[in-house]
Amino acid sequence: MLNEATLQMLRQLAHGLCVHFGSNCEVVVHDLSRNQPDSSIVLIENGHVSSRKVGDGPSHIVLEALRADPAKLEDKLSYLTRTHDGRILKSSTIYIRDEEGSVSAIFAINYDITGLLAVEGSLHSLISTGSSGDLGDNEPESIPLNVNELLDELINQSIKLVGKPVAMMNKDDKIKAIQFLNNAGAFLITKSGDKVSKQFGISKYTLYNYMDASKAE
Repeated sequence: MLNEATLQMLRQLAHGLCVHFGSNCEVVVHDLSRNQPDSSIVLIENGHVSSRKVGDGPSHIVLEALRADPAKLEDKLSYLTRTHDGRILKSSTIYIRDEEGSVSAIFAINYDITGLLAVEGSLHSLISTGSSGDLGDNEPESIPLNVNELLDELINQSIKLVGKPVAMMNKDDKIKAIQFLNNAGAFLITKSGDKVSKQFGISKYTLYNYMDASKAE
């Protein structure tokens, strides 16, 4: 668990940023030291931006941090995310490390730029000369409201990766999907094995075998 001094410092920093940038700026702190990914949020300012609160669970970035080699993790700055109701956020993820170099927390900044994009679009239509151009090809990463929504999204991504409905998947296809889920940290979510097994029409025993097969690859 984060010590009180560190948490207080992060709380002060989060509050200062949100006062400076206003109500469109959300700051979230995920505590990874507790090893409780289902309720990783311990501090949040302007939670209305993503409709989350203290006690809510992780995003893709949190699961990635829990699965990854801490030495290889680098801060992820200025990327796009999308809320459940379609608003676009400019986000940055900063990894907070303890004295041993392990990632103990995530300090995330999410700024709602939906209104600014609308203004930019209006200006672009006025000054455009007909040449092609866009805001970028990167698809914004969604921010789930809870772990169940996150797991559903990861399962959908695994099916999309294989490129065919579950009913048409063979063993190798399902192993590929399970490998994606395992690498994405899906099985860190409580009772995720039951849901994944049901989704892919396999037993828990088979699921574990597929996970072992994916590790071997």
